[in-house]
Amino acid sequence: MQKALAPEISNWPNEDPQLIGSNCSDCDATVFPEHQLCPRCSSDQVSAALLPRRGTLVAWTTQGFLPGAPYAGRETTKTFTPFAVGLVQLGDVVRVEGRLTESDPDKLQFGMDVELTMIPFTSDDDGNEIVTFAFQAI
Repeated sequence: MQKALAPEISNWPNEDPQLIGSNCSDCDATVFPEHQLCPRCSSDQVSAALLPRRGTLVAWTTQGFLPGAPYAGRETTKTFTPFAVGLVQLGDVVRVEGRLTESDPDKLQFGMDVELTMIPFTSDDDGNEIVTFAFQAI
């Protein structure tokens, strides 16, 4: 069985999953993840918003060492595999930081088109595969 690492941030398991942010009706700010108050103007006039699935890679780096707490992966320093993290501009709506499915720096380019996907992250104590969102080149 598959489970989402953070089920509240996306509409997965939809076939074409989208991240869930929030939009402020007072100042029109869109943020991710969803907030109860607008971080720009502090208004409580916010509502959930499904974010675009496709975007552009604005910046990226490679996570070359095991992240510290509260990282939920089960790797050890001996089993850890570096992964890429990117800042993605989703349409003209919002920028989101997330894992990239490609970790080879020679295959990543600023401005490349990417799309949201779900990838295996770890497993829980019951043997369920835990998935998280990531962006893949299109």
